[in-house]
Amino acid sequence: MPVPRDPPTIVDEVTLSRYPFLPQATEWIRNMAVKHDINLEELLEGEWMEKARQRARIRLVDSVQSKEGVEIVGGDIHTEEGRLVEAFSFYYARLVVCASEDERLIARWAQAEAARAEQILSKDNANLEIIAKTFITNLKIEQRQAPEYDFSTNSQVMKGMRSQNERVWKIGLSDFIEICPKITGSRWRLANNDIENGWITLFEEQQYSSSGKLARLLRERIKAHIELEALEKMAEVNTDLAVRLAEPVGMVRNLMANKASEAIALVGASESDWPPCMIKVVADLEKGVNVNHFGRVFLGAMAATLAIPRDSCVNFFSGAPDFNEATTTYQVNHLYDNSYTPAKCSSLKVNHNCPVLPGDDRLCDQPWLDHPLKYIRATQRWNERNKAAEDNFKSNNSDADEDSSSN
Repeated sequence: MPVPRDPPTIVDEVTLSRYPFLPQATEWIRNMAVKHDINLEELLEGEWMEKARQRARIRLVDSVQSKEGVEIVGGDIHTEEGRLVEAFSFYYARLVVCASEDERLIARWAQAEAARAEQILSKDNANLEIIAKTFITNLKIEQRQAPEYDFSTNSQVMKGMRSQNERVWKIGLSDFIEICPKITGSRWRLANNDIENGWITLFEEQQYSSSGKLARLLRERIKAHIELEALEKMAEVNTDLAVRLAEPVGMVRNLMANKASEAIALVGASESDWPPCMIKVVADLEKGVNVNHFGRVFLGAMAATLAIPRDSCVNFFSGAPDFNEATTTYQVNHLYDNSYTPAKCSSLKVNHNCPVLPGDDRLCDQPWLDHPLKYIRATQRWNERNKAAEDNFKSNNSDADEDSSSN
């Protein structure tokens, strides 16, 4: 189900600056740029926009380093200057990631901005509905009488119970089916939800409100929207603009490289020895892709087999949309402690975790290669032979040079 073609009107400037990715914010930001004479030159180097550039750098650093996404706290958006800083910091950060021409970085940035939006929306009762209707076609809300719960037994108090009003959201079945495959957890599976006349009810739970569930669904639509816009803008970046943004682009690329090197603290096999299936799972997780359960177990088993430190293995999953450090650490420890055997190639293909087609990788095309560990062993043997040949060549040349000099 596509997002609504005609999003509802939003005129509140505080809301537009808090959520600058909204399609409704585009015209407002354009008008603010005209009003305050903010052009590309000013945004890139002007003194007036220095605070916006500083805030943009924080957004970019958080995109790479923070597990919770971009920091919520920015400037005081209840002042016009604060609204300008927040809105144009988003635009400047987008310019930087577009100038990087790195789709992986764009995906990570979009994921971080969407995670920030989810945190705010889960508590923003005043704006949740209008923003939800910007990204979700079929949506409605019901006011219900919520029973009091006895939290000691996690059950409803049936006698003498008091009630309070609660807002319960309903989402159209087609929207739910499209969004939920990108989210892990049993509550997001269709079979575990009540369907009535084409609607899914996002019921209140003790630790997960109906509004929180709606915000989680919105996060996926917001991420896709931000990422798509950035990819479109990337094509508009010319050489001159790329050169002028080289410093912030280099900064964020170095952060990405350092983050990757932390996650790839290998013992035994280097990253260059990894099979394509393992590289693909790691790359997808880093981009915020919701890798399926089979792929995650495969990555954990491979990491354990290769003696990758457990902390590094946990870090592989830090970009996942549903990452929880405590839960992931527990699951990784379970895989390491029980010595899981990594899946073979045929199983990876059946479960959609093999990215290689015939002709893509000569080694994968070999009839005897039926397991990713064989790929690593073959690659290491090939590298050892090449190194031995290179050392032999250097030794022979050195002897020849000594003979010629003695003559």
